[in-house]
Amino acid sequence: MHILKCPSCMLYGLKETCACGSVRVRVKPAKYSPEDKYADYRRKAKQDVGRQDV
Repeated sequence: MHILKCPSCMLYGLKETCACGSVRVRVKPAKYSPEDKYADYRRKAKQDVGRQDV
């Protein structure tokens, strides 16, 4: 059993067909690398989410 994502409406689910009628595809996480060149950007984005002005 794998988590699937609909490419048209971006909803996740376990069934191969989505409620919108599209076919869902498998979602794979990014491969881990100790030399991740985007790690700083991800950490900064994660920090900025908590600081949004309301």
